[in-house]
Amino acid sequence: MLVDSYNRNIDYLRISVTERCNFRCQYCMPEKPFSWTPRENLLSFEELFEFVKIAIDNGIKKIRITGGEPLLREDIDIFINMIYKYKNDIDLAMTTNGSLLKNFAEKFKKAGLKRINISLDSLNRETAWHIAQRDVLSDVLSGIYEAIRVGLIVKLNTVPVKNVNDNEIIELLEFGIKNDITIRFIEYMENSFASRSLVGLTGLEILNKIGEKYKFIDEGVELGSPSHYYKLENNYRFGIIEPHRDDFCSHCNRIRLTAEGDLIPCLYFDESKSIKSSIRNGNILEAKNILYEIIRDKPEKNRWSGDGESSNRAFYETGG
Repeated sequence: MLVDSYNRNIDYLRISVTERCNFRCQYCMPEKPFSWTPRENLLSFEELFEFVKIAIDNGIKKIRITGGEPLLREDIDIFINMIYKYKNDIDLAMTTNGSLLKNFAEKFKKAGLKRINISLDSLNRETAWHIAQRDVLSDVLSGIYEAIRVGLIVKLNTVPVKNVNDNEIIELLEFGIKNDITIRFIEYMENSFASRSLVGLTGLEILNKIGEKYKFIDEGVELGSPSHYYKLENNYRFGIIEPHRDDFCSHCNRIRLTAEGDLIPCLYFDESKSIKSSIRNGNILEAKNILYEIIRDKPEKNRWSGDGESSNRAFYETGG
């Protein structure tokens, strides 16, 4: 079991398999030129898997594959299957923008993927285009429907932004209701790579908009999840992720690994330790010790106040 200095059980590893993305979302990296890290700088799937085995053997119970856009890394289903075969009851999930998912969902399901989170910021073609700077809506919806068809557990992620998509909160909620999939509204997290004109909605503002049409009850924070859940009268549950809350970090159970081998204790924490050389040299004990160092050094809270302050962390490198 991995327990940090604040008695939090760390059992969740997020692995960013690539920083590349085919979207240029306003809240992530709208001006980043299309580029890629040289292949030799990335850990191979075999190398990533060596660390995954260490993590699982020491108490990690949930693994989420992220990016960038993870579907841009070739043969990602092989990596999924490597993890599944090692421990088939691991909670194995993925976060994706969904644009390429139609052609991969069935393959992922067969490989052992259990759950998938898909970004859906608008149901309006022009608004979706404005946010992603690509004509993406049709492909994303196709990916969502295919993931449902093959039997993956699907959740939707939405980042509401004022004067952009904040008028669609009810419509997006009702899309979730209609398709019986949970939607989570995520407060916009200010970062230095995003468009400077963006202003996000707070969790309370989101709830107020939903409350204009629906009554709901507060079900509280779900342990092991960053989401605060609410239930409508028809028993449909939706979530809100509120990194601006003072207690957001109190139950954090996550660490992150980048495609280049940097192990990160906190999304808004600049320090990291690399496991690349340890893994490539076959020094499993050293890699295990780095894991324990990261857990020991995991901060009580992030260093981001949210009061107009921007993080310098590139979310496309760490999976958000």
